[in-house]
Amino acid sequence: MKRHLKLAAVVALTFAATHAFARNSIETYPIDSALKSEEGKVSQDIALYFAGQPHPMVLKRFSEAATNKKTSAFARSDEAACQHVFLSAVIALQNRARELGANAVIDIKSNYQDQLTSSATEFTCGAGAVVAGVALKGDVVTLKK
Repeated sequence: MKRHLKLAAVVALTFAATHAFARNSIETYPIDSALKSEEGKVSQDIALYFAGQPHPMVLKRFSEAATNKKTSAFARSDEAACQHVFLSAVIALQNRARELGANAVIDIKSNYQDQLTSSATEFTCGAGAVVAGVALKGDVVTLKK
């Protein structure tokens, strides 16, 4: 009888631990707060326009760029981890624009787990016990200055 109780306790603890590490909370966070969270991390040489934001006339379209970034969420709040990984995703879009000789990324949308979400003010992030992730898509262009 004691052996069965011990086994049941071990199974219950294993399930609880697995469930805790499998957490994947999908939330939205303000873009503006994330961009300001680590001042100076995002360069100003490549303009960023999120879904629906007005921008100057497009002179040349290059391609769509997509990012899917992950970061450690260990010992961070979900919001802090999501802001950090959002900045990494934005920087990856800017780097792609630089590679192509463009000066902007427009119509940037969240694409977490292939669920496209358009917002000019919020991004989508998935955060678990160990990892947080952000996926973005945007159009790489040259805008009239």
